[in-house]
Amino acid sequence: MRTVRDDSGRRLVLLKESGDSSLVRDPDTGERRHVANETLEPVDGESPLATASRAVPEPVRAVASAVRDDRSLGLLLEIDARSPVDVRTLTGAVDLCESDLHGLLSEFRAAGLVAETDVAGVRGYETTDLASAGLAAMRGAGVDGDDPAESDDDPAESDDDPVADDASNAADP
Repeated sequence: MRTVRDDSGRRLVLLKESGDSSLVRDPDTGERRHVANETLEPVDGESPLATASRAVPEPVRAVASAVRDDRSLGLLLEIDARSPVDVRTLTGAVDLCESDLHGLLSEFRAAGLVAETDVAGVRGYETTDLASAGLAAMRGAGVDGDDPAESDDDPAESDDDPVADDASNAADP
């Protein structure tokens, strides 16, 4: 595998190369197609695995890269839910020692997932838009914040209820 660029500038993963054409995969769509070799040029310095990772939205990649276990993910989720939250409240709410908490907060800040802020005159933290979007996508909501759990489609109100139809049909002679 190699990273290549087509004549439109799109980065692709080269899967197979033959005399006249190559099989490539678009990391954004997963589409595989054959393209003429003369329309491709190698991209130096970019791993094909890094190119393939673009199938996952950037906010999700940022969160996934920064969290190392369930506790760190839980901390980021707590900050997002309480955002902004002062550090004293956070220290009392989580089961991390102070040094582990501050270590994770430093890692999250370096990754661009949390920002230091002032909460009622006390140092605090809030999630960035990048972190909030990544967490929303991981929860099953779209990156734009659409939450499938808040759908207007209530299965109990569906007109396509076969049990109810059978019951009403049974009453009809």
